[in-house]
Amino acid sequence: MSNRRSFLDDIDRGILNILQKDCRMPLLEIAEKLDVPKSTIHYRVRRLEEEGIIEGYHAKINAEKLGYDLLVVVNVRASFGPGYHDKVGEKLAKIPGVWAVYFIFGESDFIVILRGTDRKELFEKMKELYALEGIERVTTSVVTEKIKEDTRIMFENDV
Repeated sequence: MSNRRSFLDDIDRGILNILQKDCRMPLLEIAEKLDVPKSTIHYRVRRLEEEGIIEGYHAKINAEKLGYDLLVVVNVRASFGPGYHDKVGEKLAKIPGVWAVYFIFGESDFIVILRGTDRKELFEKMKELYALEGIERVTTSVVTEKIKEDTRIMFENDV
């Protein structure tokens, strides 16, 4: 059985769109934008949080402005075995500077996104990755230009 919610109405989608753009917007302002009572917004936000659709709130920080302007995408092939994706995935996720770890189907087993401030720092992180038990092969690509990077899920009835 899926954990996925089967139905989001226009109010839910509107709330999610607004919060993804500005999670600090007051409930009253959201209510006015959606033309519904503030109590409805309060109830809906709480319900979306309880259902795990809203997992949290955070500031979007510009990594490049803080010096983390080197970004690499690493394709990792791991040794197959019982539960290997959990074991290796957890080890990959613990490497400092790892931004994301994805278990995938295909030629590789994982895609790892790493950020760093300079080549030396990235090299140290890559050495740590290479040394992990269960890693068979690694292919690394350096990102030269970010075309798009947006983790939001925007719905059609954008407010």
